[in-house]
Amino acid sequence: MVRTFLTGRAGVSALARAHGVRVRVLDIGVDDDLEGVPAEVTAHKVRRGSGAIHLEDALTPEETARALRAGAEVAREEVAAGAQLLISGDMGIGNTTPSAALVAAGLGLPASEVVGRGTGVDDDGLRRKVEVLDAALARAGSRTDDPVDTLTALGSADLAATTGYLLAAAESGVPVLLDGLISVACALTAERVAPGSSAWFAAGHRSTEPAQLGRGRRRPRRTQRGRPAA
Repeated sequence: MVRTFLTGRAGVSALARAHGVRVRVLDIGVDDDLEGVPAEVTAHKVRRGSGAIHLEDALTPEETARALRAGAEVAREEVAAGAQLLISGDMGIGNTTPSAALVAAGLGLPASEVVGRGTGVDDDGLRRKVEVLDAALARAGSRTDDPVDTLTALGSADLAATTGYLLAAAESGVPVLLDGLISVACALTAERVAPGSSAWFAAGHRSTEPAQLGRGRRRPRRTQRGRPAA
């Protein structure tokens, strides 16, 4: 898929061409060395893959910090180049699970209220996702009170980078269009880090995933006022 993006043959490539949008492809945590791709694609790579969140942390604290800095740096580069609107998107395998974990942790919701079918898993797959998320939330415990610790325990390098990207965009006063649940989960996390950031974000569509639908019943449990994005 990364190589498909780079050759301009992905669905997003067609949408971007139709609307005059530039697509920038970044490998933050792809589980492959991606030999032969342009150096700028892998310049911000943090690691290959992420830890299995029901068993271990997704990242080390150092990796989380690196990912946050990477995302912030990319956003600032785009703003400096004249971007007046940024769009955050992602490509990942199983990424609705850590995204749902960020939403559950941020809003104090149980796994059963945020887990969805993703790309269309069957009933057994859905039950497994709930079990994994329940175990991950229990393992993280009170660390979910802190949004950056939440990224370390339950997120991934690309989710942390997206959070940094969103924080830097908000700090620069540039709006961001959020593409799907993954970006929305990172937007919630960014809001927890820097309250008021979400004023700069708008959802590009209404996902069918329960974690994005939201019912407005709960608020983020805790934020980190003044904590820098990088």
